[in-house]
Amino acid sequence: MSLHPTLQPYADAWTHSVEAISELVQPLVEADWNRRTPCPGWSVRDIVSHVIGLDCEMLGDPRPIHTLPRDLFHVTNDHQRYMEMQVDVRRHHTAPEMTSELEYTIIRRNRQLRNDSRDPGTKVRGPLGTELTLEESMRNHAFDVWVHEQDLRTALGRPGNLDSPGAHVARDVLLDALPHVVAERAQAPRSSAVVFDVHGPVEFLRTIRIDIQGRGTLETAPALGPAAALTMDWETYVRLACGRITPDQAADRLKVEGDPDLTSAILRNFTVTP
Repeated sequence: MSLHPTLQPYADAWTHSVEAISELVQPLVEADWNRRTPCPGWSVRDIVSHVIGLDCEMLGDPRPIHTLPRDLFHVTNDHQRYMEMQVDVRRHHTAPEMTSELEYTIIRRNRQLRNDSRDPGTKVRGPLGTELTLEESMRNHAFDVWVHEQDLRTALGRPGNLDSPGAHVARDVLLDALPHVVAERAQAPRSSAVVFDVHGPVEFLRTIRIDIQGRGTLETAPALGPAAALTMDWETYVRLACGRITPDQAADRLKVEGDPDLTSAILRNFTVTP
């Protein structure tokens, strides 16, 4: 038995990111676990708790029975409450407890992946009782763990892996969300085009073309005379799309051209993570 070839890139990306996380946190002293990260409301310990909790759920472990405190002001909706459960239940765990549980969870997940022969279309459990395919689940998970690796690197002053396998999964996930951002959220004009030029460790040039019905599609061909064009580096793109920084905080790393109202609307609606 072996993992389906379609799923292998996601397993490889997860492995690369989660092992990097383990390496990052292994030497940390107790105080470092309380450092604030760019992920709103979460410390280094909280990020690692989230990663452990997600993988435990991928393993089929039961969710913890736990009541959240009322003073978690960063928790404002059902999805955030769902995610916070695995985090809050570990908030008083020590550094050795955290690293030991992370290592054990990685061992268990690697064993599961080695023996997993399910089809990519197999339906599996998602957050809040949702159902999604195994491929969607593994893709989302590889994306999530890579983003949180970057959160930890920022908090700990250890930049890196911006071009890792997880980064390329993240690129595809974020690009898939662009038509929705431009056409539906930002309400780009019909029969127009918006160009994104991203440079750095991961680089791409993409056009979102809006048809006469107002639907957006992602294209690799550049557009002549676009309604708007946005240029930025890869790290800035990720941090904006994942809600780690605001457009104002990224202003010195952004180049925008074209309709100012449209570019402002796109940047206001750029965050696509829950």
